Amino acid sequence: MKAVRIHAFGGPEVLQLEDVARPVPAADEILIKMYASGVNPVDWVVREGGNDALRAYLTLPMTLGWDAAGVVEEVGSAVTGFGKGDAVYGEPNFPGDGSYAEYCAAKASQFALKPKSLSFTEAAGVPLAGLTAWTALFEHGKVQAGQRVLIQGASGGVGGFAVQFAKAKGAYVIGTASAGNLDYLRQLGADEVFDYRGQPVEDLVRDVNVVLEASPVRDNAARVKAVSTLKPGGIFVSVNVDFPFDETVQAALAAKQATGELSNNQPRQEWLQEMAQLIDAGQVKVVISKVYPMTEVADAHRESQTWHVQGKLVLQIRPNDEPA
Repeated sequence: MKAVRIHAFGGPEVLQLEDVARPVPAADEILIKMYASGVNPVDWVVREGGNDALRAYLTLPMTLGWDAAGVVEEVGSAVTGFGKGDAVYGEPNFPGDGSYAEYCAAKASQFALKPKSLSFTEAAGVPLAGLTAWTALFEHGKVQAGQRVLIQGASGGVGGFAVQFAKAKGAYVIGTASAGNLDYLRQLGADEVFDYRGQPVEDLVRDVNVVLEASPVRDNAARVKAVSTLKPGGIFVSVNVDFPFDETVQAALAAKQATGELSNNQPRQEWLQEMAQLIDAGQVKVVISKVYPMTEVADAHRESQTWHVQGKLVLQIRPNDEPA
């Protein structure tokens, strides 16, 4: 089968499309005939050699991609709930053999039936960013109906899902992004929007229950400003797990009697199922920025590295209308 692999860490030029053996699913795994893979910042972070949170887990050569949509080809002996031919979406094993491949073996517990209303291409844009947003909002942020939530970096892949998930759960959502993305945030359902460059959120926003840092900016001084928007006892959640809170952030949190959380993505089947229900009910939209063929994977990485993608980038493995 074809797969995009790296044999050395480096720039986009290290990505190689090559022939490798088709994986065999373990007892608790399914083998997925891949139709599409999401392209995410973690992909090129790993390609470059990882960060402090990832480096110890990386071994070469490896297949990139942790965002999958396809059809079940084989089912491991211990797997229940899936059968050959099921259309599924989810997260491949990290950092194992990824989704930039014609077939992918992954733990069945990290997959669910694909939302019926989405194509494979659209579905591939959901799992990693969606689960990152879900884990941060609901596992760590404890977001509930009626709460006020500030989402920083709200126009990106994670932030865009976070806006919609929080709204679907009945929260009042305030989003920050660049000026050109503010209308997009309104379309996603944000109640208030601010230009993070020209409108200092610490002067304009108050009494927030939860702040979600979904922006790629790693700046503890900016975190201190965001903490100032919290209600006493609020929660500050960051998805930038490689960038710990420094003493100034800890002091700001303590002054607010607030909690600070670094939120790692949790690939849970029940959350994928709930996300699919929201998508099929029309409460959550999947915004695809651009679709690339496997042969143009390096261009997809270059686009992702601009940090100016609105929505999701997707790598097409097979045509969506190809029979399963």
